[in-house]
Amino acid sequence: MKQHTVDIITLGCSKNLVDSEHLMGLLEAHGFHCTHDARHPQGDIAVINTCGFIADAKEESVNTILEFAEAKRAGRLRRLYVMGCLSERYLTDLEEELPEVDRYFGKFNYRELLKELVKDARLSPADHRLRHVTTPGHYAYIKISEGCDRHCAYCAIPLITGKHVSRPMDEILGEVRDLVGQGVKEFQVIAQELTYYGRDFDGKEHITELISRMADIEGVQWIRLHYAYPNQFPLSLLDVIRERPNVCKYLDIALQHITDHMLQRMLRHVTKEDTLELIKTIRQRVPGIHLRTTLMVGFPGETEEDFEELLQFVREARFERMGAFAYSEEDGTYSARHYEDDVPAEVKQRRLDRLMSLQQEISAEVEAEKVGQVMPVIIDRREGDYYVGRTEFCSPEVDPEVLIPVTGRQLRRGHIYQVEITHSEEFDLYGRVLKA
Repeated sequence: MKQHTVDIITLGCSKNLVDSEHLMGLLEAHGFHCTHDARHPQGDIAVINTCGFIADAKEESVNTILEFAEAKRAGRLRRLYVMGCLSERYLTDLEEELPEVDRYFGKFNYRELLKELVKDARLSPADHRLRHVTTPGHYAYIKISEGCDRHCAYCAIPLITGKHVSRPMDEILGEVRDLVGQGVKEFQVIAQELTYYGRDFDGKEHITELISRMADIEGVQWIRLHYAYPNQFPLSLLDVIRERPNVCKYLDIALQHITDHMLQRMLRHVTKEDTLELIKTIRQRVPGIHLRTTLMVGFPGETEEDFEELLQFVREARFERMGAFAYSEEDGTYSARHYEDDVPAEVKQRRLDRLMSLQQEISAEVEAEKVGQVMPVIIDRREGDYYVGRTEFCSPEVDPEVLIPVTGRQLRRGHIYQVEITHSEEFDLYGRVLKA
């Protein structure tokens, strides 16, 4: 067992991953060796960064804590700490039910862990610049804000993270420059709601300025935008996506549903007409853009008519990327307090299966249209007989990949090559690198 080795286990979203990476950077600056997502304890200290968004995520977090608590009881682990969304939301309950954990930290005070481990340790305002990137070295996530002011009926995020708080723009741009200096070329810009960025400064929209200034930084080759909101969408951002060659023609915008009945019950503050007009505007102003969205089925009160209208919407909108999930009631949310969870589980699953089956057909058609095109592809890794990469239209881990057969030519991870797409499958493409 290595002394001064800390295992960081990250559960949940990429925003949690950024927190883990900052914690790793902070601990390593004070002499610790950190490992990330070890399957079993590797050192004498473990930190579990939890997710508390939906029931499945909470269950995974609790099970992981139990697994490492057992390792502690068996003597394979000396100290166990828990941080993140689950402990932010259920701190008192966790302390009572899982006392094996040495200490719980929330979503925002996890840097205090350093004081637990290092006597007389002092936290510096400059600590935000410390970060150990755990993704492949050519891409990283950039979190531009915390919290959300939207208060959708089903969502527990505002209960966990509180009100929207934007990071200072110069701090974000400084982090991008630091990461470029470490070899990062591709940046996934993330937030609970990125289009709200800066409104807490002065009531005005600042996401367009931020992305434009980020695109100006030498060495930034790709910028990809995640988690926009349809209400009050800043249309000026579309000009930046269209005009700046290093801003990917890609937008992740969660719509959740389409019928006015459901959108009203979900407290989305947007109508079907608003949504259709926004999609039309986005596609007109940014030709070739790939839209990713997330949809929900089985929200309280969803009728078969609502669901059929949702299916028709997906058929017509033809989202290039789409995820979906079934509603689960979350403690303290508006829907948990005011609605009965009245859609049976088997109906939710049936609707989810039908929706994803439809999207599978659409995805296959969208990807088939790329056959014969030449596209820039960034190489992420080699797997067996293939190099695996992505186009600008694909975010890591969630979107289709491009598989390139290994030949005599060696491809370098993190480099962008011109690739001719030779054939496609439902969710992946195949291609060959053109000679320089």
